[in-house]
Amino acid sequence: MDYVIDRFEGKFAVCQNVIDEKIINVERDLIFGDVSEGDVVTFKDGKYFFNEEITNERKNIIKRRFDSLWN
Repeated sequence: MDYVIDRFEGKFAVCQNVIDEKIINVERDLIFGDVSEGDVVTFKDGKYFFNEEITNERKNIIKRRFDSLWN
């Protein structure tokens, strides 16, 4: 299951499920990797891991959409 980090609040990361858009709070201690807002984490074995591949795909899609506004 994949989640996008929306923001950080105290010791929690507020994350949105990429499929059903439900919001969950995840303790920062359960997230592995150097993550920031907008990054995607994948839930596996009770932990959340930075998913660089999906993060880059999402950022490229957003960039193309934004660029298309100016062309």
